[in-house]
Amino acid sequence: MSTNSDLIAQFHAYLLTEKRVSENTFAAYSKDIEQLELYLTKNNIALRSMQKKHLSNFLKLFRDQGMKAKTLSRKISTLKLFFTYIHQHFKVPNIAKALVFPQLEKTLPTYLSEAEIQKLLTAANVDGSNKGVRNKVMLYLLYATGMRVTELVNVSIDQLHFDSGFIQLVGKGKKERMVPLPKNILELLRYYLDHVYPKVVSMQTKQAKDDAKTSGERPEKAVRSRTAPNYLFTASYNNTIKPISRQSFWMILKKVLVKAGITKNVSPHSLRHSLATHLLKNGADIRSLQLLLGHENISTVQVYTHLEKSQVRKVYDEKHPRA
Repeated sequence: MSTNSDLIAQFHAYLLTEKRVSENTFAAYSKDIEQLELYLTKNNIALRSMQKKHLSNFLKLFRDQGMKAKTLSRKISTLKLFFTYIHQHFKVPNIAKALVFPQLEKTLPTYLSEAEIQKLLTAANVDGSNKGVRNKVMLYLLYATGMRVTELVNVSIDQLHFDSGFIQLVGKGKKERMVPLPKNILELLRYYLDHVYPKVVSMQTKQAKDDAKTSGERPEKAVRSRTAPNYLFTASYNNTIKPISRQSFWMILKKVLVKAGITKNVSPHSLRHSLATHLLKNGADIRSLQLLLGHENISTVQVYTHLEKSQVRKVYDEKHPRA
């Protein structure tokens, strides 16, 4: 008979092979299940004999700690998925089926106005160094496409299709989508690749080789990691050339926000929210937005419909054929 660890290992494999969840989602699910396993071990409870009261007591631990409803809701989602899986495959009672999600406070995503976006992009133009141009291209591309920051830092040169004017993005669950690029962004990318990218990579390669020599490693190892794929935005980490990290990009964004005089609590994801909001204000439909952003469910996109009634009326008057 399968032990707790066996069932959890099977669930992990399911997440990676069948669900094909992203790295971040897998980490979140794993943490939730790890906490459940710890609770079961501490109380000497087997998953097959676990009762609803045990699950309620487990969640009560987090409520008593003052956990926010959003985080608790995610844990419940994990439990529902986990128990559904082990019920279907191993006939373990699905005691999570009746769990009720806590009521979430409805909060609108942070986004920048079109004027603030213009200020941000203008501020990004100030630094004319090679790294400065790279950082500007990253900001421009993130806002122009509405891609996730994980998609941005992992973009390779091969994903750019200058002939058709599209960029090929790989989103959650390894799902691919083609996103059109404005002409000015294509021109900026071409300039970056022709005049800036070679200098940035050369500088980083030299730095990686120097660091490798200092640490006693073979200098050739420093350039090996950038050969396949050719990442569009790179940095030197631990004597090797790698795609720039999400954390590094966040720091870049924070510095440009300061230069632009923008004091809102903005994250890289805020630029995605900003594009979605601006497109809706200019008459884009929800379905098109869903395809552009790579959301699996259209209900996820509806969070962006936080427009003022006056703006909705304006779009209606301009777009409706009988208005």
